[in-house]
Parts: sequence; structure tokens; C-alpha cells
Amino acid sequence: MDEIEGKPEQNVLQSLAVRAMAKAKYTTEAKGHFGLAFDHYTHFTSPIRRYPDMMVHRLLQHYLDGGKSVSKSDFESKCIHSSEREKRAADAERASIKYKQVEFMQQYLGEEFEGIISGVASFGFFVETVLHKCEGMVTVRDLSEHDDFRLDEADYALVGLRTKRKFRMGDKVMIKVVAANLSKRQLDYQWVPTVSKASKTTAKETVKAPAKAPAKKK
Repeated sequence: MDEIEGKPEQNVLQSLAVRAMAKAKYTTEAKGHFGLAFDHYTHFTSPIRRYPDMMVHRLLQHYLDGGKSVSKSDFESKCIHSSEREKRAADAERASIKYKQVEFMQQYLGEEFEGIISGVASFGFFVETVLHKCEGMVTVRDLSEHDDFRLDEADYALVGLRTKRKFRMGDKVMIKVVAANLSKRQLDYQWVPTVSKASKTTAKETVKAPAKAPAKKK
């Protein structure tokens, strides 16, 4: 994380690191806290934001009032229910954000933007625009005119069989917005090849120095 601080790929790699972590869930099992190194740990917010917060508040008040131990199995079932509901809420949040991104990008159809490859799959690669942070897909079907690409899972990259061209996660690319489908919440991008500086210089005409005039006899 320290090495990518301030670099273009920072946002992508941080997201990948978070996605690679195990999902948090509610449970009555005392599994401690990996970051704080506590053997016994619970977390709740105040003011209350979630039902699990309410559960902890009620339990604390119950025991402060001298109450007896509650049913562990009863609270475990509530923990499982809360974990499932929280996952559904997170999925709904992602879907709503994607919908608004597609709606926003409709005004930029046909325009080109700089982006960072945020994900790679056998069917193409995802690109997040640097300016808007809106993610879309470049499919291998659209890349077929340039080469036949295959997924290299170990390198998080699509590799061209002939050219050996790589589209690796975190790479900077230019894309064109070609479709914005609201019903599918889907953005389609097209890869825009960029011309290197070296190829531009070879195309320039060289200016020859004027020939020297022949010396005159005295």
C-alpha cells in the first residue's frame, strides 16, 4: 500500500486488496479481532445504525440490570439473518451506483477518456475512467481485429497470442464510450490504440542543411 501511494493504480489495487479479504459477518462466536489482537471483541455504533447495534445495546443494558445469560442459538440466528440482509443491502447499493454511472455516461457517447484497467477476465477487461471513476467493459470481441487475446490469471492480464501485447490490471489505457445500457446497468468501452512518440518522429520530414556554394577563384 505504501509503494502505490499517489500512483494512478492506487485506487484499483486498494479495491482489489479489499475484495480479496474475507467478508465480515455477525456471529456469537468469540473469534477476536485480527487488527486489534483482542481475544474478545464486539463492535457497535451509537447512535444506532443497524439492527446488530440494537442487539448489543439491549444485551449491555440487560446485563447491567443483572439479567441472566440469554440464548446463544437465538442470537446466532439473528446474526446470520443480519449478515444476509447486510449483503443484500450492499448489493443493492452497488447496483444503484452502477445505474447512476451509466445514466451519467450517456452524455459522453463517442467521446474518449483516459482510464485504468480495474479488472481482467477471459471475456475482456474492465476500465475505470480517471476523470469520472465510471467502470465499463472492453470485450475480447472488440479486440479481435488487433489480436487473439487469452487470459493469464497469474499475471491478471489479457495477452495477445501474436503480438504478445498485454492488458494488465492497473495499466493506463485510452477508451471510447460506445454504449450505455440503463436496463442492464452496463457501460461498453472500446480500446483506443495510442501512437507512440517514436513512431511520430519517424514520420516527420528531416530538414537538410543548404549546400555550400563553390569557392570562387581570386
